[in-house]
Amino acid sequence: MALWDRIKESASQMQTQLVAKKNDLKSGAFRDASMAMCALVAAADGTVDPSERQRVAQLIATNEVLQNFPADDLRRRFEENLNKLTTDFAFGKVSVLQEIAKAKKKPAEARAVIQIGIVIGGADGDFDKDEQAVVREACYALDLPPHEFDL
Repeated sequence: MALWDRIKESASQMQTQLVAKKNDLKSGAFRDASMAMCALVAAADGTVDPSERQRVAQLIATNEVLQNFPADDLRRRFEENLNKLTTDFAFGKVSVLQEIAKAKKKPAEARAVIQIGIVIGGADGDFDKDEQAVVREACYALDLPPHEFDL
């Protein structure tokens, strides 16, 4: 199986697992950590072009699991995190990882945040090394072993 096909399949499996847990993923900590994760993956290479911002915003708006929350609220939180990262990536990353760490108290939510990162990262068919690296860092922030997610 080609790498691209494996990435697509993995992202698809993650999304299926997330939908199965949708009713358990309604806390503010999950919402905040998810939007921080989306921004972190979008800015993983240190820049965010307008098309990438739009693609991630569209994924957030249409993701079934995230429909537990108002779309405008999610978009605002995503943009706030993205602004932190684009203003000063290194400093912003510390703040964004702290947001992600809020989901640490509930293992199911913590795993779901990582899965959202993988879904967002793999959405364009290329879960690149920068995206994998920031999702791996998020695993550490959530006290989850990266190998559990093939990272």
